[in-house]
Amino acid sequence: MAAHFPIRSLTAISLVLSLAAPAAVAQISSTYHAPKNGWGQPDLQGTYTTATITPLTRDPKLGVRNVLTKAEADALEQATRDQIARADAPTPPEATVKDLKNADCGPDGISGFNCGYNQGWKDPGTKLIDINGEKRASIITSPANGQLPPRVAATGGARRAGRTDNPEGFSLGERCLLSFGSSAGPPMLPLMYNNTYQIVQSKDEIAIDVEMVHDVRHIRLNAEHGPSSVKLWMGDSIGHWEGDTLVVETTNMRPEQGLRGGSPNQKVIEKFRRLGPNSLSYQFTVSDPDTYAAPFSGEVEMRTTKGQVYEYACHEGNYALTGMLAGARAEEKHQAEAGGAAKSGGE
Repeated sequence: MAAHFPIRSLTAISLVLSLAAPAAVAQISSTYHAPKNGWGQPDLQGTYTTATITPLTRDPKLGVRNVLTKAEADALEQATRDQIARADAPTPPEATVKDLKNADCGPDGISGFNCGYNQGWKDPGTKLIDINGEKRASIITSPANGQLPPRVAATGGARRAGRTDNPEGFSLGERCLLSFGSSAGPPMLPLMYNNTYQIVQSKDEIAIDVEMVHDVRHIRLNAEHGPSSVKLWMGDSIGHWEGDTLVVETTNMRPEQGLRGGSPNQKVIEKFRRLGPNSLSYQFTVSDPDTYAAPFSGEVEMRTTKGQVYEYACHEGNYALTGMLAGARAEEKHQAEAGGAAKSGGE
């Protein structure tokens, strides 16, 4: 099921705790201070959603402007509500697959017989990220143009020629090993559904239960990183408190997991801070000199939700992976019987 969550940082924090420190995030109000838990820590516990229509990268037409006007924000949010209403409308019982709107997964990509998901499976939210009254045009805040930095190398990449040769050729999400996209992170980014997170604290550790593919991040407090030769799913996360802000440094991520093909040398700095009783600011900076020409930063709003994190039974009733592998084997057999070379890939 889809989900949601929030966070934010201390006084004038610019979420740039990184090497070549990129430009920065907007300053954060210091008027609110989080309540303390039994260990004297700022209490971040709760269930949150990050569902948002704010994209990772900005519309190039906006240039370096990352704050939308009220009219722009209202128009985008209303268009989203209208789109969802159209997608939720009952399908006429006499309609055939050829009659369905967007049969080729058109602009909204939500309906039609060729679509993987219709609106009933989705929950991307209807609101833009709102930080201290600023409606954001992109999650990326640095570089200033809201785009990812230029790539210096093409690393990683699960979808490649020959990916149907073995299960290992498919993405981690398709194999139900880890969340799709970068939902579990780090950085933890919103998706089209399952955006709920639950934060649980103890004296020495903070755990984040991620709805998508039931991942749990473990953040050890005031500890040291393990050896670089030991790579972990979601990396090795070490946290400490700076006032009301939880600062987390993650290294030693497995090479299959790097954000958009990132390298195993990727480092992520995250900052969590309460903006108020019902929201958090989640800021991150990714440094990956093997993949990107410069670090990049972003900010996500996490909002409290009344719901709980439900089980994501990824493989229950999932015949897609076996079906794709079986289809590839059938294609190879057909080509062999026809006397042609078996085609590798099966995209």
